[in-house]
Amino acid sequence: MGSVAKAGLQKYLLQLQHHPLRTKAITAAVLSGISDTVSQKLSGIPKLQLRRILLKMLFGFAYLGPFGHYIYMLLDKIFKGKRDSKTVAKKVVLEQLTTSPCNNLLFMIYYGVVVEGRPWMHVKSRIKQEYPKVQMTAWTFWPVVGWINHKYVPLQFRVIFSSLVAFCWGIFLNLRARSMTLPKAALPKSK
Repeated sequence: MGSVAKAGLQKYLLQLQHHPLRTKAITAAVLSGISDTVSQKLSGIPKLQLRRILLKMLFGFAYLGPFGHYIYMLLDKIFKGKRDSKTVAKKVVLEQLTTSPCNNLLFMIYYGVVVEGRPWMHVKSRIKQEYPKVQMTAWTFWPVVGWINHKYVPLQFRVIFSSLVAFCWGIFLNLRARSMTLPKAALPKSK
């Protein structure tokens, strides 16, 4: 690892140690912004929508980072920091039955109402149509991530690990949300 990268990592870890909530919120914001930039490019948007990127960063900063920070601490408190397979399985099941559905629903509401400025009735209708598919997909993907996170990742790095994985998940959700709101003729054709 180069000396600049090593020094940057050391500064980041120091911030994480001294200001964990702030550092996790900023990390979630930056990764949300990058994820949205990538998803915009992949979906064929000719000019980056900076407002959308900033609103996605706001979601990462105000919700994803802080929520992850506190939920992982709460889960460790409930299960006394244990990392045996039985306890990890309980953490993953609890997380998937509570936070996963809420996070996905909240994201879809935020995306439709705030990011796209759609009327509530339109967003509600689209959520009824798309939410079950999004959640079922989440349940095929996130339990594995949760297992790795709770079993192998130290508490202070769990939000960062989740944020990195959520980078890809965010691209999926962005593309799913975009396909929900655009008529089929407006979507780029895949080759």
